[in-house]
Amino acid sequence: MTEDTILASASVQRVIAVLAQAGMTERVRVLSDTARTAEDAAAALNTVLGSIVKSLMFTVEGAPVMALVAGDRRCCTDALPRALGSAAQAERAPARLVRDVTGFAIGGVAPVGHVQALPVLIDASLQRFDRLYAAAGHTHCVFGLSWEELLTLTGGTVVDGLGLSAD
Repeated sequence: MTEDTILASASVQRVIAVLAQAGMTERVRVLSDTARTAEDAAAALNTVLGSIVKSLMFTVEGAPVMALVAGDRRCCTDALPRALGSAAQAERAPARLVRDVTGFAIGGVAPVGHVQALPVLIDASLQRFDRLYAAAGHTHCVFGLSWEELLTLTGGTVVDGLGLSAD
């Protein structure tokens, strides 16, 4: 696939539209290497792993919820239902549900531009970084943003303890 073909895809265009609406033009980058995982993205961007925003989807009481977690952390699934005021357990969402709710395939799930509204919970540890990078709707696309832009674009709720040290 060429860069133009990738950028023209419907999923990447949804992300570009959200960014443009927020006045954040020319942010989506097409990488020659995959950004399917946080490790891949960090290597391709020559940045620290923690600055990569992982967009992870779970279900709580059967309803989808998005967790945005630093690349060097793992998601504390116990924090998800607590943040939503539920006593239920969080379950990893199956790939089909991720695609149906977000409109993105796993490996390119962006934190914005979802086809259905869903709650977004944000790992407070992401604010350690001046510059963050998130998937932009394709396994070779990312966009850069600040902590403040992440909060504004997603309308998410910051949750202390959502990201656990991967050690």
